[in-house]
Amino acid sequence: MAPSMTPPDAAPDFLKRAGWTNFEILPLAGDASFRRYFRVVTPDRRAVLMDAPAPHEDPRPFLTVAEHLVGLGFSAPRTLAVDLEQGLVLLEDFGDARMREVLDAAPEAELRIYSDAVDLLVQLHKHRAAAIPPYSESEYLREACLLTEWFAPAVGLDVDAEGYRAAWTEALGPLLHDHSVTVLRDYHAENIMLIDGRDGVDSLGLLDFQDALAGHPAYDLVSLLQDARRDVPEAIEADMLARYIEEAKPDAGFTDAYWLLGAQRNAKIVGIFTRLWKRDGKPRYLSYLPRVWGYLERDLAQPALAPVKAWFDANIPADQRGSATIA
Repeated sequence: MAPSMTPPDAAPDFLKRAGWTNFEILPLAGDASFRRYFRVVTPDRRAVLMDAPAPHEDPRPFLTVAEHLVGLGFSAPRTLAVDLEQGLVLLEDFGDARMREVLDAAPEAELRIYSDAVDLLVQLHKHRAAAIPPYSESEYLREACLLTEWFAPAVGLDVDAEGYRAAWTEALGPLLHDHSVTVLRDYHAENIMLIDGRDGVDSLGLLDFQDALAGHPAYDLVSLLQDARRDVPEAIEADMLARYIEEAKPDAGFTDAYWLLGAQRNAKIVGIFTRLWKRDGKPRYLSYLPRVWGYLERDLAQPALAPVKAWFDANIPADQRGSATIA
């Protein structure tokens, strides 16, 4: 069921208290959570209204990470007004030029824009992580196990859930203690805005980072280059992975970490998108599953994923991977 895009009842009073008059509140977007976004427009200015209602949402993590990013010079939306009790946040508006739609209209810009997005990560990873929780072993495993929790039952499979967890514990071991950088966790073409009048890294507006954790630098890179919502050519992925390694000079083992976190993230997404259909009534997410399974199959082919691949081969038949029509 699609979320209602009627503005929250508390919004007009909130905006008036923030000094806004003669405004119109227009629907902008909902997402995979309970958050909703509206555009507030007056004759001479505009902003974005985030509705993050309790008890399902808490805007404070978003505000913490936004302040950290702005303090480092990155283009996160500046906070204009906040009402934590109502779950309302008024934010800087980055416009309508979202990376995904820009690339759909101008595919010749793909290499340039992805290069800027990789360079942003290189710069972000020069700084210590924000004051946020670490990406713990329990969180990695909870996310990966969404596949056995939601996808396996949806396709009628009785799988070895304990063996799955054990395979992931073994595979992820080498990177569990790297909490060196701020991991935005949803860094991809639908959460990056291209801000008019700015160039390079400064032109990239960052969104949807309220779930950020302190973790491994490969995570956001794989989120960008194995994008569940748009096809990223394998040649672009290879070039951008090489670009990051050349510029950031990460520790040995970074490439293995990239494929490991790609598999972990894609397994999580298979589970989440199935749950969005089964529990939340959002069947459109099923259309992304073939793409996500394609990424996951490539990740599993890497030597670092051997124990996880063995589990998949024993538990998920090839003809039940990638289906967009789960029975």
